[in-house]
Amino acid sequence: MKEKYELEFSINSSPQLLYQYISDPSGLSEWFADNVNSRGEIYSFIWGDSEEKARVVTRKADERVRYRWLDENDKETEYFFELKIHKDELTKDVTIIVTDFAFPDEVSESKQLWENQIMDLKQVLGSA
Repeated sequence: MKEKYELEFSINSSPQLLYQYISDPSGLSEWFADNVNSRGEIYSFIWGDSEEKARVVTRKADERVRYRWLDENDKETEYFFELKIHKDELTKDVTIIVTDFAFPDEVSESKQLWENQIMDLKQVLGSA
C-alpha cells in the first residue's frame, strides 16, 4: 500500500508561466519526463524505455493539475500526483505543492526525485 506525501517548493515564477510547465505536454517534457504526449485527457509520460499513462482529472488554470495514474489496461488506479500553485497575497511568493504517493520504503527516494525534477523546472524557468 502506497502512502501519500506532500512537498512544497518556492519558485520564482508567475503562476501563469508555471501553469504552462505543469499542464502542457511540451512544458512537462522540459523537466518532468524525457517525453510527454497527450491524446485528449490521457497523458503518456516517457522516461527512457518506460512509459506510464495518466488521465487529467482536475485542471484549474494557473492553480492546479491532478493526474491519475492508469494501469496497463488503461483503467484508473487509486494513485495520482497533483501539482498545485500557491501565490501568497502579501509577499507575492509563489510556491508549488506536490502531492504524490510512494511505498513506505521508497518515500525518501521519491521525494529526492521530486527535488531533482523541481530543480530542473527552476532551471527551465530561469529561476534557479
